[in-house]
Amino acid sequence: MDPTRRDPAHIVTDAELRDHRMQAEWMIAAARSGLQSLFRQVAGQNYVLLLTDALGICVDFFGDDLFVEDLRGAGLYLGSNWSEGLAGTCGVGACIVTEQPVTIHQDDHFGNAHTALSCTAAPIFDSLGRLAAVLDISLLRSPQPKTSQNLAMSLVTTAVRRVEMANLMAESRRDWVLRLSASPEFLDVDPEAALRLDGSGRVIGYTRAARRLMPEGEEILGRRLDEVLALSVDDLPDLMRDRPTEERVVAMRDGGALFGHAIAPHTPRLPSTVRPARSEGGALTGLAGGDPSMARLLAGAAKLAPTAVPLMISGETGTGKQKLARAIHMTSRAPGFAAVTCAELTPGTLRAAATDLTGPATLLLARIEDLTPETAAALSALLDRRPELRPISTTCLSPSDLPLPRPHFHRLGGAILALPPLRLRQDLGWLIDRLLHRRAPDPLRLSPAARADLMGRSWPGNIRELEQVLDVAVALAEGTVIDQPDLPAPVASNDEAVPAAEEALERVMEACDWNMARAARRLGVNRSTVLRRLRRAGLSAPLCPLPTPPIRHARH
Repeated sequence: MDPTRRDPAHIVTDAELRDHRMQAEWMIAAARSGLQSLFRQVAGQNYVLLLTDALGICVDFFGDDLFVEDLRGAGLYLGSNWSEGLAGTCGVGACIVTEQPVTIHQDDHFGNAHTALSCTAAPIFDSLGRLAAVLDISLLRSPQPKTSQNLAMSLVTTAVRRVEMANLMAESRRDWVLRLSASPEFLDVDPEAALRLDGSGRVIGYTRAARRLMPEGEEILGRRLDEVLALSVDDLPDLMRDRPTEERVVAMRDGGALFGHAIAPHTPRLPSTVRPARSEGGALTGLAGGDPSMARLLAGAAKLAPTAVPLMISGETGTGKQKLARAIHMTSRAPGFAAVTCAELTPGTLRAAATDLTGPATLLLARIEDLTPETAAALSALLDRRPELRPISTTCLSPSDLPLPRPHFHRLGGAILALPPLRLRQDLGWLIDRLLHRRAPDPLRLSPAARADLMGRSWPGNIRELEQVLDVAVALAEGTVIDQPDLPAPVASNDEAVPAAEEALERVMEACDWNMARAARRLGVNRSTVLRRLRRAGLSAPLCPLPTPPIRHARH
């Protein structure tokens, strides 16, 4: 092998590709949804996604059609062979050899033909612990610093974990599954690891993250559950979804603890005349962390979810309206779901979307304020004709400001759920930690100055803005600490920036008991800067309360 030669990409024949795809069919099916979701996240940033088998042959591909010829020439396409024996050091090849996530950036590549590429790859293991595939996210041309690919590493490792989880769940319909998470907030919605168990409580499958439950080198397959965790198969019913997540604690053999979610073996569907009791909350429980207004809203949503009442979710842009709508659908257990954007909706596309829905189903109508009068009339007719369809609509306007005729409004707004803006929520700290946990490939934490900065912002873009700020911070952070310089500057209009800054400063001062030196350290500035900001904002420490004077009885 000669690194100075610009050898063409190694592409297998069509017949060989068909064989490789056929053998990897189960993994392609398990990964397809995750790849589609990941590609939507990086669309427009010129990333390419490759799913290879354990030999390094690309069996599935997502990329921009405008660059197909360039991608094919670079080997970032179906049928390309990225094994180290042919390509030398490369993302997929190094991942197969090390069985670890890896970024091979520009001249890390062996061959000169690949030095413009940046490839970040992570291994996918089957439920028996064997390397089954590699998920790779690559750029034809990337920025020079290797740290520019930190976000790519976070995205690809998260996607791989979810693919392994989806594969294990698909295999385990007749077995117990124990899903595990280090924090209760993610337990039901995005767990970190899972075990598949037979009726006697022996491990018959696992995701790669669960391998860390056993000491290095020790086998996990065939072990009894009580050999892996301080738990027996008889304890599993206590970890099912009808209990609050924070109460589902699983003790580990080393003295630590995780949170567990047990899923019972699938049983035949009960006759329609028999309705099993529903657990309250479900997917809704992971949407808030103690904010009173959100708690009241989610409690109401949990009661409304199993009914046929049409729901309207209002709130500023980025507050999580569609996430709430999907959580309500999951809680309702309705089998069908379709989401449409009203600005793009016509009577024809509405009929097409409804055609795919059979039986009880949820129809999510995003931004109902963009509905045209013609389509609104067609929607009303459809709901009259198909009473089994349950509409859930979202709007950025106040319901009273919607340009909908009263009859159409009442078909959609049986109940209004108003999401509060992020600046009014009391669980911002919980939400920051939750979203950061999802994004960080390794344990990352916020410095006190960075956390105070985030806690003090007004967040005009709400949760969406917070997610983007954390994405940037994770990509820019060096080491295991996100500091204030890693955070992008807040975006605020002039009329809201000043009161937001004053409110943030006052919040920091209160948190520091109005200690000037402590506040300066938290904000990352000197004491004189804090004093100058306080004077400009007209803020001062509250006076200590005077002693209460003795009560004197008036003379009559």
